[in-house]
Order: sequence, then structure tokens, then C-alpha cells
Amino acid sequence: MCIAEFVKAELKGWGKYERILFPLEILLIIFISFLIGDSKIALVSAICGISYTILAGKGKISCYLFGLTGTMCYAYLAFQNALYGNLILYMFYYFPMQIIGIFKWKKHLKKDSFEIVKTNLSYKDRVIFILAAIVFSVILSYILKKTGDATPYIDAVTTVFSVLGLILTVKRCIEQWYIWFVVNLLSVVMWVEAYINGSNCFATIIMWATYLVLSVYFLYTWKKDLRLSQVKNQEITDTFNRLNL
Repeated sequence: MCIAEFVKAELKGWGKYERILFPLEILLIIFISFLIGDSKIALVSAICGISYTILAGKGKISCYLFGLTGTMCYAYLAFQNALYGNLILYMFYYFPMQIIGIFKWKKHLKKDSFEIVKTNLSYKDRVIFILAAIVFSVILSYILKKTGDATPYIDAVTTVFSVLGLILTVKRCIEQWYIWFVVNLLSVVMWVEAYINGSNCFATIIMWATYLVLSVYFLYTWKKDLRLSQVKNQEITDTFNRLNL
């Protein structure tokens, strides 16, 4: 597939309101960032991060191109603000997982819309993910507290949940949006505290607040898509059974 065909495929399947609201969100962040003289790294991180989330929510593989750039910028911001859990997460986990995600998603693209085929976890897998989240959050919070992390408890939860969330993203599971909701909510709190303490990162706060809204929106749209997929599969099964009577 050439570049022109790839871009055309990525632009397919967008709703009328999505075509208007999503670009406005990015323009709003750019405007506010320049208005208050925010960090340019924070601005690039915010633009790439929101673009990644929107494209991932739409099931577009191009999300990982923005993800790789945003990951590097956000890691730098985490280092500047002594958020070491987030720094390690983005440098040594997010970056390689973005590359893995490209190859994983490429195998599960719909031929008509070039969007990924969405899935969900079994009840057993959900229980495993919840238990893992609790156990590793407690362990990491203790470690980060010893290293002098600025917000060890919030940083630990966002770090662990982000690890699990990205696994679910690569696996194309709807449960990722529940995980991202928690991560986004706590991240807003974490970066507001950093901003109050003098960090020049207002665009990052807006970025996480936007993520929070997008996580709710895409949870709704993914549920809708999965219901439609289940109905279609059931219709195909019923038709097959009738033909074999």
C-alpha cells in the first residue's frame, strides 16, 4: 500500500461530529498552550498523545506513529518533574510496545474500513487483570516512595494501570477503556499538583483531561461496535444453521 492509499484508508469511517470535534480539541490545546507560554515539549506531547488516543479509539493503526513521538516527549517531561515511575514506563515499556502494536494490529485490520477487529476479555482474564493491578500497584508504590518520587501512590497506580492498559490496547480489548479512565483521572490529579508546584505543563493537564473524556466516548463506541458485531455473527450463524437443516 502506497502512502496516499494509507492516508485515504485512515480517513475512512469518521463520523460527522468526529471530523469537527477532534481537530477542535487539538486546536484548543495549541491555542491555550501559546496563550500561557507553556512548554513546547509539553505541547508536542499533548498533540501527539491526543492524536494517538483518537486514532486508537477509531481503531486506526496510524495511532502508533503519533504514539512513538508522544512517548519520547512525555518521558522527558516525567524526568523533569521527578515522576520516575512514568519515566521508566514510557522509555522502557511504552516505546517498544508501540512498535509491537503496529505489527499486532496489522494482522487484524478489517478489509473494508481498515479498522481493527475489536475484542473483549473472558471473565477469568478480567479477574486476573484486576488482581495483578492491585498487587503490582502496592509493590510499586512502596518502591517509588523510597526513590523520592513526587507522588508515589498516584504514580504507582498510573504506571501499573498503564502497563495493563497498553497490553489490552495491543490485544484490541474493550476493557482497556476502563483502565484508561482510571489512569487519565489520576494523571489529571498528578499533573495539577505538579503545575501548582511550579511546573510549566498546563498543556499536559489539558491533554490528560481530554484523554479522560475520550476514554468515556470510546468505551461507548466500542460497546456499540461489539454489539453490532455480535448481532451480525449471530445472523450468520442462524443462516448457516438454516441452510444445513
